[in-house]
Amino acid sequence: MEFTTLGRTELNVSVASLGCGGGSALGKSSGKSEEHSINVVRKAMDLGVNFLDTANAYGTETIVGKAIKDVPRDQVVISTKHHAAWQGRIYSSENVVAGLDNSLRALNTDYVDIFHLHGVAPKYFDHAMTLVPQLLKEKEKGKFRFLGITESAPADPKQRSLSKALDADCFDVMMFAFSLMNHNAKKVLFPRTMEKSIGTMVMFAVRSLFSVPGRLQRDIKELVDKDQLPRWFSETENPLGFLIKEGGANSVMDACYRYARHEKGADTVLFGTGSLEHLEINLASILAPRLPKEVLNKIDEYFGHLKGVGLDFPGKK
Repeated sequence: MEFTTLGRTELNVSVASLGCGGGSALGKSSGKSEEHSINVVRKAMDLGVNFLDTANAYGTETIVGKAIKDVPRDQVVISTKHHAAWQGRIYSSENVVAGLDNSLRALNTDYVDIFHLHGVAPKYFDHAMTLVPQLLKEKEKGKFRFLGITESAPADPKQRSLSKALDADCFDVMMFAFSLMNHNAKKVLFPRTMEKSIGTMVMFAVRSLFSVPGRLQRDIKELVDKDQLPRWFSETENPLGFLIKEGGANSVMDACYRYARHEKGADTVLFGTGSLEHLEINLASILAPRLPKEVLNKIDEYFGHLKGVGLDFPGKK
């Protein structure tokens, strides 16, 4: 495993972080047992992952708590979250603090390393900021070490919320979407997070776009029809075949993880799985070398202008 410093937090974290939600939720989404999900977390830690990301909304905090029960607390970095608003419901500071307390109980820990305001869409950003003063008081009580914020990628392809959050300068860590076909963060976030030493957690490196059979071809056809990609992309069965070559990636998903991992300013890349086999495959990709320069040049040429591609939640398209 390789490790890096998470921005100004000075936390030493693995460059691969286990996402405990997403489409897999550690296997819960496909009906796996709690024991299986606990074993996924433990296997990740056995392979060197020391950074675990969960949320009260994922329903996996108890699983994470059981998985880390016998691990010295200073040997694992835990990130969890609570929404400021979600599906029309606005959460008060009292709601969020109660959620934080519930998370601590579920995780069976006295503190979390990072507590995020979760999935903050632009229309709720101002409300989210009203929660910060009370959260900082909870931080002073020792309930968490660093304050973070995550974006609602499908609702915010231009990443307006996190751009505003960078202006506010009260968040130590940010989680946002960045992928081989979604480069916006390279232009609007990474330069500023590096300038301010904000820790970055990259999500959506691999999503339904790259993992669901037929999805990539369908979306590429739509992009070609909108003149967003050259015509030849829709005339080949393997439009991303240029990624796979000697010295390059061995699969599209391998390329996705390697692209995100080696982007300047990316501290750690989230991966989620409910499969022990896929866990090892994903880790191998994140730890693999940077893609060849000629491949990176083609990625920038073909996809550098795209916005909002592949940001939907699993099963939504």
